[in-house]
Amino acid sequence: MRILVTSDTHRDEYALRTAILRQPKAEVVIHLGDGEDDAAAAKLYFPQKMFLQVCGNCDWGSTLPPIGEITLEGKKIFYTHGHYYNVKYGMYQIVCAARERKADILLFGHTHTALSDYEDGLYILNPGTLHGTEGTYGIVDITPAGIVTNVIRL
Repeated sequence: MRILVTSDTHRDEYALRTAILRQPKAEVVIHLGDGEDDAAAAKLYFPQKMFLQVCGNCDWGSTLPPIGEITLEGKKIFYTHGHYYNVKYGMYQIVCAARERKADILLFGHTHTALSDYEDGLYILNPGTLHGTEGTYGIVDITPAGIVTNVIRL
């Protein structure tokens, strides 16, 4: 299963649609906040995809939850924007939150800096920001052989 992970689109709906088109095998799109309206519009263009979203610190008045959890292909995914866990100052809080939930995969945004890492059984992915000329997004592949995370430049 392929999961497209995006964050911080900041009203760049075009970039989000482009990322989705470039990853036709992705069955699930997870938007990690700061682009609630962008993701809502993309849902209309791609009704065959499963969309999951959380609110970001710039999604004013959002009714979306601040965190999400889902199990796909037997792997537990914990996802959030990251601002509630102070990710701009380090990852300790968010990694602890993921481990408390017994997550296999941690997804977060907010920093606008892409990251793909593995730490003692936990896959960690921050797709960076999809907004602008240097936009990036993330891919999570869950296969019988294991999990692979990648950051891709738009």
